[in-house]
Amino acid sequence: MSDPLVSTAWLAARLGDPGVRVVDATLPLVGQPGQGRDSYVEGHIPGAVFFDINAIADQTTDLPHMLPTAEAFGAAAGALGLSRDATIVVYDAHGIYSAPRVWWTLRTMGYPGVFVLDGGLKAWRAEGRSIQTEEVAPTPVAVDAVLNPALVRDLDAVAGLLASGGAQVVDARSGARFRGEVPEPRASLRTGHMPGALNLPFTEVVNADGTLKSVADLKAVFAHVDLTRPIVTTCGSGVTASVLALALARLGRPDVAVYDGSWTEWGGRADTAVVQGA
Repeated sequence: MSDPLVSTAWLAARLGDPGVRVVDATLPLVGQPGQGRDSYVEGHIPGAVFFDINAIADQTTDLPHMLPTAEAFGAAAGALGLSRDATIVVYDAHGIYSAPRVWWTLRTMGYPGVFVLDGGLKAWRAEGRSIQTEEVAPTPVAVDAVLNPALVRDLDAVAGLLASGGAQVVDARSGARFRGEVPEPRASLRTGHMPGALNLPFTEVVNADGTLKSVADLKAVFAHVDLTRPIVTTCGSGVTASVLALALARLGRPDVAVYDGSWTEWGGRADTAVVQGA
C-alpha cells in the first residue's frame, strides 16, 4: 500500500490476524490533564498494546519524548511484541494527533510496514465497533532496530538547512504561536519562529471528524510548500510535526524528516535566532 493510512473497515477485517499488530499511541492534547494510558485503560481496540511516547524515549535529556537509541527502542518495541516483519497499525483517541509520532518513530527505527488508522479510536467508536478494557499482555519478540538518519534532523542540521536554504522547514504550530502572538505552553520557551520557516498548523491537514484530508485537499493546503524540494517538519515537541510528515507521505513524500527537538529545543536556547511576526 502506498497510502500511509488504513481505514477502520480494513483493520476490523484483520483483527486477530497474527501478522497485524495494533498500537494505541494516545497522548493528551496540549493543556489537557492525564496520561495517554488513561485513555487506553478506559477502552482500546481489541488486541492493541499501549505505546508510551514519553517512556519510550531518551531519558538522558530534559527535552520531551526524544528518540531513544536504537538499542533501547529495540528492547521496548520487542517487549510490546512489535516485530519488524509485522504490519503495524497505530492509532490515537483523538483521530489523528499523536499516532503519527509513533508511525514516524517506527519507520525511523527501520520498520517497513507501519500505517496510521484514519480517524483513530474516535472513528472506531463512532462506528460502534468493539472495545476492550483489559490490558493486552503481548508475547515479547527480539527486535534489532536500526536508526534511519534520513528521517530525523537535529538542531545543528536544521540551523544549517535554514542558513543555506537546503530544505524547507515547515512548522506545525498554530499561526498565533508561530508569529509569537501568544505564550508557548511551556513557559520557559521564547515565542516566535525559526528564521525562514514556513507555517502550516497541523489542524489544517485534518478533517473535523479526525480523518486526514484527501490528496486533493492536502495539495491545496500545501500550496505554499514546494513538494519537489527537501522538507523538514517541526512543531512544539515533535508530535504534530509528525502529523505533517504523515500528510506529506500521503502526497508521495515519505522521505520527509522531522526535527526531533522542535521548538522546545530551539526556543529554549539563548543562542538560536527567533523571528516575531509573520
